[in-house]
Amino acid sequence: MQPLRDGLLFGATALAGAVNAVAGGGTLMSFPAALAWGLPSPVANATNALALCPGALASAWAYRRELAAHASIESVPSKGPGPPAMVRAEQSSAAPHALVALLAAPTIAGAVIGAALMRITPARTFDAIVPVLVFAATLALLLQGLVARRAGASAPPPSRGRTVAAAAIQFGVGVYGGYFGAAMGIVMLASLALLPGGLQTRIAIKNLLSAAANGVAAIYFVASGLIDTHAALIMVPAAVLGGFAGGHVARRAPPRAVRVLVIAIGLGVSALLAYRAITRR
Repeated sequence: MQPLRDGLLFGATALAGAVNAVAGGGTLMSFPAALAWGLPSPVANATNALALCPGALASAWAYRRELAAHASIESVPSKGPGPPAMVRAEQSSAAPHALVALLAAPTIAGAVIGAALMRITPARTFDAIVPVLVFAATLALLLQGLVARRAGASAPPPSRGRTVAAAAIQFGVGVYGGYFGAAMGIVMLASLALLPGGLQTRIAIKNLLSAAANGVAAIYFVASGLIDTHAALIMVPAAVLGGFAGGHVARRAPPRAVRVLVIAIGLGVSALLAYRAITRR
């Protein structure tokens, strides 16, 4: 029986890593699997954060060409003379590293706060909050079509206001990511849509920022003794495998099918967790 449970946890976490590589929402698969494996909610959440950090790094490695952001990939046809198009291409090629450096600080700061909030939340309270978080994350997935259309639109012109807004949103995303993090990547894509860059570049940046949020939270959870070592040994390699594979097939995978599956699971899981929280009172 134990090998079967371990295998299901491995498979769910690998699938979570693959889904997160494309957009986000993998926690809706790996977190319930950790609960079913037998972990208490806070420990399942902490161990899940630890596993998804290297998974996001593996996805970012699969997207390393987008992170390099060659000018030929990001440049767009210009309606004006040649030189402005050259400037636009140079701005885009510099964008990924500049954006990662700019948005990493609010992401990390928010993740520390979110992890601290999760640490001091009583288990009973966390059990009551989790269904709401899962349902909210599922609603975010339902809105992903709007986010994808916005992200796929032409890149907005750079501005200080958009940059400040993206950084502020990213701080909030970091808090949420440190606390729970389901569908965190989708919210990141929405905030990154405020800034220049193509969709593939935004996905690459999102993977790095997700790794930062989960990594900082995981460090805090390790120090707090919330990690289950046995489960982590199963989930970490699974997330890395899924993240790397998902990153490679992201351009060819049908996001609609993945989104429908995750939404169905999210609705079912939120109902199940709500029932579990109510019956425990």
